[in-house]
Amino acid sequence: MSFADLKKQSSLGSLTSKLVKEVEKMSTTSSGADERLWKPEMDKTGNGFAVIRFLPAPEGEELPWAKMYTHAFQSNGGWYIENSLTTLGQKDPVSEYNRELWNSGVDADKETVRKQKRKLSYYSNIYVVKDPTNPHNEGKVFLFKYGKKIFDKIMEAMQPEFEDETPINPFDFWQGANFKLKIVKKDGYWNYDKSEFDRVAPLLDDDDALEAVWKKQYSLAAVTAPDQFKTYEQLEARLKMVLGQKTSRPRLDEEVEDEDNDRGSYTPDFTSRRSEPELPAVSSSSSNDEDEDDALSYFQRLAEE
Repeated sequence: MSFADLKKQSSLGSLTSKLVKEVEKMSTTSSGADERLWKPEMDKTGNGFAVIRFLPAPEGEELPWAKMYTHAFQSNGGWYIENSLTTLGQKDPVSEYNRELWNSGVDADKETVRKQKRKLSYYSNIYVVKDPTNPHNEGKVFLFKYGKKIFDKIMEAMQPEFEDETPINPFDFWQGANFKLKIVKKDGYWNYDKSEFDRVAPLLDDDDALEAVWKKQYSLAAVTAPDQFKTYEQLEARLKMVLGQKTSRPRLDEEVEDEDNDRGSYTPDFTSRRSEPELPAVSSSSSNDEDEDDALSYFQRLAEE
């Protein structure tokens, strides 16, 4: 660009417009975002709506979901945001520390445990049928992270409560059903109570097209593969630093979206454990009741061991 062109753009105001557009793109695009993950968005009315289809287990895998436990809490030394080794059935330093606090009999310690409890999330492959806020996602396969509320709806569809209801497999290409994801703000948080499965129908009428969709799925086993977890010693060292039990230079946390499918949750980057996002303050009231029950029953079992 010549100086004359620069002056011309200045007089027309086009350069300012261009810079504004670039800033908007920067603010709406996260450099560390995993493009495999799909997330619903709220519309201008403050509600969210999308239609998705849960997909079968990927080729060579048995389950159509992966189950992940994580910890995300803040203390004097900063944030502790890590995958929990309890996902793999192994001992985890936070769980052991929480057990000690829970067994102390001090109410304040139990409140600390509630803030540091495990967070349960699930991952599944989905096909986006309708995404009004981001129509370019329609017809594509993504990984979808969701919480116990949506998982319970899946289980209810597979094992209905009443005898006049026919069980369905939501993960079936032919005998499954689309899931109408309906989100409203309740007490400042996303609520999924109105979400529901549609009638049973094939995802697509063409088996060749269905096979193409199936082959586009992402590995769920990779989500909870051993390389997605730090060692016990690494997690223990990080926990001590966060708790202020040793002197260490605080790490610089990367920015991450501060809202997810459940209160106080976040989206871990399971492609690289170097990602350690910064989160908003979490209080004991910022967790789903279902997660609270799960966590308290877990610590109760630990206390009885």
